[in-house]
Amino acid sequence: MTSQDPPLDEVAPSSGSAGPGEALGPAPVRTLVMDLQPGTGPHKCRLLVVAGPDAGRSLVTDKERLTVGAHPENDLVLVEDRTASRHHFEIQFTGRGPLLVDLGSTNGTFLDGRRVERAYLSPASQVRAGSSVITFSPVTEDAGLSPEQDSKLCGMVGQSTKMRQIFGLIQRIAPMNVSVIIQGETGTGKELVARAIHELSERSKGPMVVLDCGAIPPNLIESELFGHEKGAFTGAVSGRPGAFERAHGGTIFLDELGELRLDLQPKLLRVLENREVRRVGGNDVIGVDCRVIAATNRDLLKEVASGNFREDLYFRLSVIHIPLPPLRQRRDDIPLILKRALAEPEVVERHGRKHFSSEAMGLLMAYAWPGNVRELMNVLSHVLTFSDGEELLPAHLPARVRGQAREGPLPFNEHLAFKDAKEQLLENFEREYITSVLGRCEGNLSRAARESGLHRKSIERLVKKYQLDAKGMKPR
Repeated sequence: MTSQDPPLDEVAPSSGSAGPGEALGPAPVRTLVMDLQPGTGPHKCRLLVVAGPDAGRSLVTDKERLTVGAHPENDLVLVEDRTASRHHFEIQFTGRGPLLVDLGSTNGTFLDGRRVERAYLSPASQVRAGSSVITFSPVTEDAGLSPEQDSKLCGMVGQSTKMRQIFGLIQRIAPMNVSVIIQGETGTGKELVARAIHELSERSKGPMVVLDCGAIPPNLIESELFGHEKGAFTGAVSGRPGAFERAHGGTIFLDELGELRLDLQPKLLRVLENREVRRVGGNDVIGVDCRVIAATNRDLLKEVASGNFREDLYFRLSVIHIPLPPLRQRRDDIPLILKRALAEPEVVERHGRKHFSSEAMGLLMAYAWPGNVRELMNVLSHVLTFSDGEELLPAHLPARVRGQAREGPLPFNEHLAFKDAKEQLLENFEREYITSVLGRCEGNLSRAARESGLHRKSIERLVKKYQLDAKGMKPR
């Protein structure tokens, strides 16, 4: 033991986190020992604020002792977080590894969801101070890759600094077998990131099961997650394994986790903690072994604060938190994404070799892209449908990308009550949108679902609602 090490009786195992049915009030102070793997105790480390008002702030240092808090004298200063104490916690590099020490903070210091006074950190640990969530990772070598290697990863491309950082993070955490939450706006590529983590992990030979929590009817979500036995409910003519069983030995990807009903969240937490499921209508307990990756377009910490998402479930899942930037924050990647898409063999075979003119590319770079990469791919599909020559011109782009305003006012009836006028306007939009997408996709429902970001069942519902002839649709 070195002179820096605390006495052994000051650092003891944690008594555990709150169970699924326990209240989440002020947690008792716990001390937690995290076992370090051999060779993971270098003094150089990286702290990255992944959630909270200071998200994105980071620090790489080789100091023997570093402090975090709201006061400017700290090594990592939480400038915007008003709930962080002036001197919230410190990290000491000891002979036994990096030691997290709470500095008498007002709201406490939480390590991987558990309140602690002193605890050893492990790679990928997450520390919560106030409203800020900070990841800790030792720096054992230069994680930077050459631009040629780092501009693409598992089907994703990006030359911007933000995407290079995402690629590096994916490569580092993929082998760790820890839970991950991917947060980003719709269309930013959350499923692609999840697939990359799976492909680069030791579970790559196992299945990857995708479950969209927002697209499944509320009365079926429990069955989809955990499976059901024959006769468990009307229509259950045979037993069926749920997503966790099907993902055994591999990875389960829970898309749109923020849409999961509050009453199902304790059940999900029990599965994560006990690694076993019980099918709906069944009594047998079935062991499951799968890595959990979740995605959401919501700020789950805000959902926790508002009571819409369980805090213990959030911290159980968010061992690693990956925030994906919207396309408007990485515009430099637009030319690279389009170049790669235009070089795809099936695109070249169907449309020939094409490239965007400088004027068209300028418009694409200037557009805000509220639908992110998914919208960019939809626009490319539109352009390829309506262009004949090798060069793609501004005239081939949709009016919104060219910056042209919609002709005429929105077609609502001001003589109706507000609610009725709003409903009529929404129906007009739905009909126009789904007709346009299906026409571009030549009536192919699966392709329309991919391009719109809607579930195929949602497309089918809209087609039926507006009595559209999908099979007879052609590009307009």
